[in-house]
Amino acid sequence: MQAVFDGHNDVLLRLWQHSRSGGDPIAEFVEGTDKGHIDAPRARIGGLAGGLSAIYIPSGDLVLKTPDESGHYATPLSAPLDRLPSLATAMELADIAIRLDSAGAWRLCRSTAEIRSAISDGVFASVLHMEGCEAIGPDLSALETFYAAGLRSLGPVWSRHNVFGHGVPFAYPMSPDTGPGLTEAGFELVRACNRLGILIDLAHSTEQGFWDVAKTTDQPLVASHSNAHALTPVARNLTDRQLDAVREGRGLVGLNYATTMLRPDGQENATTPLSDMVRHVDYMVERMGIDCVALGSDFDGATIPEEIGDAAGNQKLVAALKDAGYGDAELAKICRENWLRVLGQAWHEAA
Repeated sequence: MQAVFDGHNDVLLRLWQHSRSGGDPIAEFVEGTDKGHIDAPRARIGGLAGGLSAIYIPSGDLVLKTPDESGHYATPLSAPLDRLPSLATAMELADIAIRLDSAGAWRLCRSTAEIRSAISDGVFASVLHMEGCEAIGPDLSALETFYAAGLRSLGPVWSRHNVFGHGVPFAYPMSPDTGPGLTEAGFELVRACNRLGILIDLAHSTEQGFWDVAKTTDQPLVASHSNAHALTPVARNLTDRQLDAVREGRGLVGLNYATTMLRPDGQENATTPLSDMVRHVDYMVERMGIDCVALGSDFDGATIPEEIGDAAGNQKLVAALKDAGYGDAELAKICRENWLRVLGQAWHEAA
């Protein structure tokens, strides 16, 4: 079994939503559930050894558009969020992450050595990530507080605009070149992340935002949960030119399991075959090289292929990649080593 360190999950959001209905988020993760995709028992079964766990503030107005007769759709961007309610929600999500750590249910990791130690100990290795930085004010007043709490990765925007930049919509077919990029506050955020050692994630940024980060950051370019636009032309996937830029800086792209980002028709359909996932991995490996491709499932945040189902089925993708010709050393890179390399660079660890 290949241990998988995964680039993106929304398990904190699921646990937070259920806790607001009276559930116990710690017990749900430790004991297991039939809800969503990730808990400790299913992660162990599927070899999901850890990943970047998102603090994400949900948009109540997001309703995915139904495709028209041509299969096309364009969901309007969600409205911007107010800062103070976003901060309150982000603190509640971070509190769940810290409580899971205190209970020994998972381990909040701040270095690649800590990730490797947790994997070796059989404890889920979680890295705290922020998906859309509405909780951080334009003066960056909360950034160091979240850093002290364990934040080591962030995406300046989700698929909505905020004070730091612009996000791409959920739309097919559409280019990621959908609007402006970073604001001046966004450039300051990137520079602050470079200084502190916080990974910058481009998964929901416009194409202009991608290039704005590229010209500002001293880190490898990373899109934690995105795929190849040439195969599935949704706005959230990366163009060949973007993939080439990732390759040039030895960054990475984490394969998103969301069916809308895998299928040639861009549809939300759980019957999507594993061959569509392998096709995207093959394309990105050919374009960028084996060192620049990883996994970024979007577990608990998307409709994924039913053949995988949840974290317990994660090794089915690994088996499909092995059947497609990837050897053990290549699979180790895709499953975890590429993530550990770029995290170590972003976190200012010695080479």
